[in-house]
Amino acid sequence: MIRAALVRLHRWAGVAIAGFLIVVGLTGSLLAFWNEINHWITPDLYPGPHAGIELDAAILARRAEALAPQARATQVYLGYIGTAWVTMEALEGAPPLAFDQIYLDTVTGVELGRLKFGVFPTRRAEVMPFVYKLHYALALDDPGGWILGVVALVWTIDCFVAFALTLPRARGRSRKSFFPRWKPAWLVKWSGSLYRVNFDFHRAGGLWLWAMLLIYAWSSVMMNLDVVYSRVTGFFLDYPRPSLAARPLPVEGRKPLEWEEAQSIASRRMAEQAKALNFTIERPIALYHLREKGVFNYRVRSSLDIGEKYGATGIDIDVYTGELLNVSLPTGGHSGVTVSTWLAELHSANVFGPAYQVAVSLFGVTVAALSASGVYIWWKKRGARGALHAPKTNRRRSAMSDVTPS
Repeated sequence: MIRAALVRLHRWAGVAIAGFLIVVGLTGSLLAFWNEINHWITPDLYPGPHAGIELDAAILARRAEALAPQARATQVYLGYIGTAWVTMEALEGAPPLAFDQIYLDTVTGVELGRLKFGVFPTRRAEVMPFVYKLHYALALDDPGGWILGVVALVWTIDCFVAFALTLPRARGRSRKSFFPRWKPAWLVKWSGSLYRVNFDFHRAGGLWLWAMLLIYAWSSVMMNLDVVYSRVTGFFLDYPRPSLAARPLPVEGRKPLEWEEAQSIASRRMAEQAKALNFTIERPIALYHLREKGVFNYRVRSSLDIGEKYGATGIDIDVYTGELLNVSLPTGGHSGVTVSTWLAELHSANVFGPAYQVAVSLFGVTVAALSASGVYIWWKKRGARGALHAPKTNRRRSAMSDVTPS
């Protein structure tokens, strides 16, 4: 009875989330090579590293605002060497912008291009941003993120259900021990029928890739459904949630820090933390003016980062006073944060070099194939159940025709 319930749960969970997993699997296979594909199809936006001293975030923010006087900069991201993403928003009273990002050369400050990130692509520069937004939010912004968060939670639970269904049934009359009886679940009988090969592939593929499937399912919960992830992780590990002070209310005569002031103070605060906590700063990654939170967020790549690119070592400073409000370290502190960092870097193919990138790209295609194979199994069994009941229905119709007058 328990097994039958698990079969139904796996069947309907799989059918419900299969379409979403096909989309995120195929888009994820491309995003494993995000930098390489961007440089390949849009070298004008992503020229890559070149000689010269990189400008700091404040200078680049000012440069973007000079290029678009009707807008103001909100974020400067320096994670892609050679290219700065400057996120823009329209000034109060100004008409809506036709773009939300200006791309600048990090050495010269020259404009490389403008984009509305994530719109349906009509030119090459918009292809990968659309793939990215389709992957993390179904190109639907917040509602899409919530949908994929629920999908990820169902996927996580279904990983355990699917694993349980591969285990051999109670021994009964069989004299074989557990592992010999479990062995067929790990194999594909290629000489069988199409349905049998598909079924074996679905079961064996899920077993061989089970750990990776669980990692990607649970890391997707982390990225899209933090309300669940933080509580579960906090139950098992030391995972404090960062708490910011209440947003400082503006008062007469007090203005938010300018970009230059914020850059200087944040750099100094980060250097102080590096000395106090014994880590080294490698390069700046981002400076964000988060007006809705009343903070500037400053990020660097440091010796505490495990990813091969980018960086997640950050601090928050008060938007008015520059007071240090929060320190975020990717590793070396709380166990739950370290685990979360590993999940994020594994998910984004940012560890273990090009070989892991290839593995993640192939994994994305395999996730789509496993999902499609599950739908095929459901469809075939549904047809078989329909055929099983068909003769009874036909007999009833035949009996009725015998008593129905002509």
